[in-house]
Amino acid sequence: MRAMGGEPALVLVHSPLVGASVWEPVASVLRLQGKETVVPSLADVFAGPAPYYPRLAAAVADAIDPDKHNGDSRVVLVGHSGAGALLPSVADATTTAVVGMVFVDALLPHPGRSWFSTVPEDMRGQMRGLARDGLLPPWNEWFPPGVLEHLLPDPGLRARFSAELPRLPVAYFDEPAPAVPDPAPSQSAYLRLAYTAQAEDAERAGWHVTSRSSHHLAMLTEPHEIGAALGHLIDALAP
Repeated sequence: MRAMGGEPALVLVHSPLVGASVWEPVASVLRLQGKETVVPSLADVFAGPAPYYPRLAAAVADAIDPDKHNGDSRVVLVGHSGAGALLPSVADATTTAVVGMVFVDALLPHPGRSWFSTVPEDMRGQMRGLARDGLLPPWNEWFPPGVLEHLLPDPGLRARFSAELPRLPVAYFDEPAPAVPDPAPSQSAYLRLAYTAQAEDAERAGWHVTSRSSHHLAMLTEPHEIGAALGHLIDALAP
C-alpha cells in the first residue's frame, strides 16, 4: 500500500500475554528499510481493575498520535496473537487514519464476545484452574515443559522473552470485546504462521492471506522473513 506523501507508519501491537520486545527484531528490520515503525507497550494496562479493552486501545492510540511519529497521519495496524482482537478497538479509539490491518497468527475480531466464549469449554476450565488469586500464570507456564525451548532455542533470547511475560487477570478473558465495526475485507490481511483455523476464516471473509511454514513466535527468530511477508501483505491492501 502506498499513499501520496509517503508510506503510512506501521504500528506493531503485541499480544497482552507477552511483552513488546516480541516485535523489536522485526521493527529493527523495517526501520533499516526506512519504514516508520511504532511498537506500543501494553505492560501497564493491567495494573488497575476492569474494563481492560478501552485502556488497551487507548494505550495504542496514544502511541500513534501524529505528534509522536514523523507527522504521517495514516497507519497500518499489525497485531500478533491476542492483539488481533484489539485492532478494531484501536481503530475506533484513534483520530489517526487506519488504512489497513494485518493479523499475524492472531485471533480474529470477536466484537461483543469474550475471549473465553471463543474457546472450547475444556480450555476455559483448564485456564481457570491455573489461576491463583484471580491471576493466570505467565503464558509460558500454560504449556508442558520444553515447548518454549523448542520455539526459542537460544537461551538468551528465551530469557529476555520470558522476563516480560505478565500475569494477566482472569477478568480480562471474561470481558466482552467492544462492539465496534470489523475491518473492511479490502483493508484486512492475515499472515499465518501456525494458526490454520483463523487463517482459513480470514480467507473465507475475503481477506488477503499469506501462509508461512513457521511457528507462533517467528518474529523473534525470523525477523527478516516476517518483515518481508508483512511488506507483501501491506502492498496488497487497498490504498
